[in-house]
Amino acid sequence: MNLSQIKNEKNAILCVDDEPILLLSLVQELKREIGGSYTYETAQNPEEAMEVIDDLCQSGVEVILILSDWLMPGMRGDEFLIKVHQKYPHIKSILISGHADRDAINRVKEEAKTYAIFSKPWNTKELLEAVRFCCNLT
Repeated sequence: MNLSQIKNEKNAILCVDDEPILLLSLVQELKREIGGSYTYETAQNPEEAMEVIDDLCQSGVEVILILSDWLMPGMRGDEFLIKVHQKYPHIKSILISGHADRDAINRVKEEAKTYAIFSKPWNTKELLEAVRFCCNLT
């Protein structure tokens, strides 16, 4: 991430997944459907994602939305989104996973106020509707 390139951007969307091809696909879909109004950032694990969030916030960029996988090495997506919510309660989140268990889904909805949960492979139209809602684009 080059912070000097994003200082003029006011809002960011962060995508977190340990599978690079899924990150690329997700960002491409977002850019195609939502356009260049946002900075699109990626992270391949929750630790990297927290660093990105902290760096963006310190640079005056508001992270509007996080789209996170659930099953990742080191920390699951529900734990990550709960930590983010505790530190940055204004950031909205969407969980995407092929493996999330019911307890994790309930916990992330209750403790992180996660807006929506999608299974992999996601329905692009439904996911984009949720993203638009979270970003106040509806």
